Amino acid sequence: MQSLQTVYENLKQIDRVDATTSAAYRQSAQEVLADPAISLEWRKAISDRLNQVNHELTVHAHVDDDSY
Repeated sequence: MQSLQTVYENLKQIDRVDATTSAAYRQSAQEVLADPAISLEWRKAISDRLNQVNHELTVHAHVDDDSY
């Protein structure tokens, strides 16, 4: 597994990488979230970042789809 800091930082890049890399970043984040041995503080930070990224990607996808 990657370091927790790397997983956290990778989520910042998720909109600037290809789909395969994006999926790998998400998978790493999910592994952190599923691991009860990782502190709640780290899991919350990564969860919050993942939720933020998902929201931003959804908003941008809808904006791009609104053109007629």
